[in-house]
Formats: sequence, structure tokens, C-alpha cells
Amino acid sequence: MWRDWVLVAGVLIGGVLEVVLSKDVVWPPVALVLAAAIAYALLWRRTHPLQVVVGVFSVLILINTVVLISGSAPFGLYSMICVVLLPYSLLRWASGREVLIGLIFVLVALVTGTASDFPGWGEAVLGGMFLLFPATLGHAARYRRTARLRELDQVRLREREQLARELHDTVAHHVSAIVIRAQAGRAVAATRPEAAVDALDIIETEGTRTLAELRTMVGLLRDDGTAALVPQPGVADLERLARSVGDRPRVQVSMSGDLDNLGPGVGAAIYRIAQESITNAIRHARHATRIDVRLTSYDDSLRLTVHDDGEATSAPGNSLGYGLAGMTERATLLGGTFTAGPGSDRGWSVDVVLPRTAVRR
Repeated sequence: MWRDWVLVAGVLIGGVLEVVLSKDVVWPPVALVLAAAIAYALLWRRTHPLQVVVGVFSVLILINTVVLISGSAPFGLYSMICVVLLPYSLLRWASGREVLIGLIFVLVALVTGTASDFPGWGEAVLGGMFLLFPATLGHAARYRRTARLRELDQVRLREREQLARELHDTVAHHVSAIVIRAQAGRAVAATRPEAAVDALDIIETEGTRTLAELRTMVGLLRDDGTAALVPQPGVADLERLARSVGDRPRVQVSMSGDLDNLGPGVGAAIYRIAQESITNAIRHARHATRIDVRLTSYDDSLRLTVHDDGEATSAPGNSLGYGLAGMTERATLLGGTFTAGPGSDRGWSVDVVLPRTAVRR
């Protein structure tokens, strides 16, 4: 990252100034080269945290051992304080076994450094705390990140479960139609053979649509609970959704294009994404007076935009962030795209594009 290069440049500039201006630096060329090497190694602290920790602290252990045996004055630059970033990186990005190995090198370097230049027990304890405190911060950041990812996974699983239920209802409808047509064709086969042939044509059409729907369902998750026995919502329910919100803020729905014969699950996805977007706008858009919901149908796709006129905001908080994760998961499962962010002038905008027929990815 660019911040890493800024850090390297800062360490190099600080080291050069310290060598030039300070009279107390021991072995100035060696100290400057050592500081530059440590700063350059920081560039890999995220991708190879253990290797960087082992390399840097092995050098420090070697230097401390030489100083301890020879009895010479310890050397080093204040700019080498950047090594405190390495315990943070170790606990933040390394695996469990790597953390244990890296901490051994850190502790050995701490002990040899204290022994080579013992400042007193009070300062020694404070120095150890100063070196190890970033490791605590790294562990806390890792725990928070892991918890966040776990919660996002739960959001995705719940969204997949809901979508699987909706797709199940659609497939059940097709299968019921097949059964009814088969019974009707069997009843009239003896007296009206042409009606039986028509029934077979309808069965073939419904069977093809059902197979397509089953392919879409593959990979989706669903628990053993019983789905709610309510009609599946669709684009026709957007007006009712707008009326249920009330007047503050006012929800304005506009729909254009051919909205008939949508693919299975697509209409329900449009409704669910619009519902979640409106709910987020009501909860998080400050001083919003209007929410515009626009649904446009094209030849092979649908586009849904939801925009509010609240005060411009930055990235949403955790609760809204999980809602965005669920909507993104639903759109992706149906082969579409989802984007959300601050509007060009005010408020928050959601933009979704879905194919008229769901395409499993």
C-alpha cells in the first residue's frame, strides 16, 4: 500500500537526519543500513508476517548478543521504533502456529535487548509492555474482523435460505400445474385425443420451466423449518409496500416497461431488495422526506433504483452493512449486479440490475 512506502521513506529520512545531526550514534553506517533494511521488510508484514518477524527479530537478537558478549555500547536509531508494527502484524494476519513461533522470537529479542542495556526493572517492564501492546491490538482487530465475517456469512446464509424458499414455492406451482394437466389429459384421452396432445404440450412447457428452476436452486441453502404459507411477493406488490410505509418519508414508486413473464424468483428478489432499501432509508437517512423507487424493464433485464433525499452520508454502519450484504448475495445468486453508495447530491442510492430470467452463478 502507498502508506507502507510513506513509512519506508519516513524511516529512511529520519535515519539519515539522525546520523547526520546526532553525536551519540554508535556505528552510524551499520545503524543506518539496519534501519533501512527493517523499514523495507515492513512492506511484506501483511502477506508474510512470520517470515518478516523471524528475519527482523533474528537480526536484533544477533546484535543484542554481540553487544552483550563484547560489552560495547548498544547501537541503533530511534527510527527503528517501527519494529513495534511487527507484533501487531503477527497477531493480525498470521496463523495460530505462526503466532506462537513469532512470539518466541519477539520475546527472545526483548530479553536479550534488556540484558544488553538494562535500564532498571521499571523501565524494562514498561519497554516490554510497549513492544507487546501492539500484539494485543492486532489480536483485537483479528477477533473483530473474524466476528464481522462470521456475521456476514450468517446474513448470506439467511438470504440463500429465503431465496430457496421462494424458489421452492415457484417450483411447487409448476409441478401442481403439470399434475392437473396430466389428470385432465388422461380424462379426455379416450374421447378427445387432440385435447390430450394439447395437455402434453403444456406439460412439456411446464416441465422445462421446472427443470430450469431446479438448476437455479442447486447450491442454495435451506433449513428444515417450514416456510410461511403466504403468497410470494413480486413487483405487483411494490405499490402496496409504498403505502404501508406512510407519509414520512413519502415513498414514490414508478414502473415502466414489460413486467410480465418474469423469471422465477426475479419478481420476489425485486420486492425484497426494494423492501430492504426502503427500510434502510427510513432508519438511516437523516431528514429524508422522499424515497424514489424506480423499476424499469428492458428486453432481457430489469433495473431497480432506490434513492432518498436525506443528508449525504458516508459508508453505512454495521446494521445497514449487513443489509447490503444480503441484497448483494441475492442479486449475485440470480446473475445480477448490486451497487449502493451516497448519491451525487444528497441521500443514499441503491442500483440493482437483474436478468429477466435468473441465471445461477
